[in-house]
Formats: sequence, C-alpha cells, structure tokens
Amino acid sequence: MDPGRKPMRFYPLEKLINLHDGYTGHFRIDHRQLLLFQREGERHLIEATCPHRAHPLDQASLERDTIQCPLHHYRFSLRDGGLIQASEEPCRNLKVYELLYEGNEVGVMLDDGTG
Repeated sequence: MDPGRKPMRFYPLEKLINLHDGYTGHFRIDHRQLLLFQREGERHLIEATCPHRAHPLDQASLERDTIQCPLHHYRFSLRDGGLIQASEEPCRNLKVYELLYEGNEVGVMLDDGTG
C-alpha cells in the first residue's frame, strides 16, 4: 500500500428499498456532512453545505444535472461539482462522491479517519 494513502472503507448509507424520487437523507461520517438524494431516478451524494458560505443544501433547487444553493444562488454541476454560476466571489467546487452498491445498500468509500 502507498504509505501516503489513507486506508479506505465502505460506509453504508441507506437501504435501496428506501430510495425513491424525492428522497433526501443527511449523513454524518467523521468530519463529513453528506447529502444523499434521488430525483428523476438519479441518485447523488454531495457535501451537505455550499462551499461558498456553508449554507445547508437540503433545500437547494435541482435542475437536470445542477444544484443551486438557496442562499446566494451559486450553481454547481452534480456530475463533477464544478462551479457553474457565482453571484459573489468565486469559491471552490462542490464535493461530489461516487455512490457504491453493496448487497441491498448504497454507500460510499471514504478514508477511515485513521492515520
């Protein structure tokens, strides 16, 4: 194993049977706040707050492959987290996580916080 790389671990988030269009779930894993949601058959996992001013994104507007923060209307790509529109100063990209499926659950691979 690469000595500079932290060990990764699967964190289950939700049972597949509970997911449906309109689903939104908020999860805390170590220092991370994550938001899992499903709209139009698409599931996404992102950081739970806007990178601009840390406003919660659980009430954000979703349109196709973008999410818009309700506070200052910053828009980000749900595919790669890229900043699409800024109403004030630029900010970093939104963190987008890859969903993984294991058995009857959906989850995410993250470093396990050790080391």
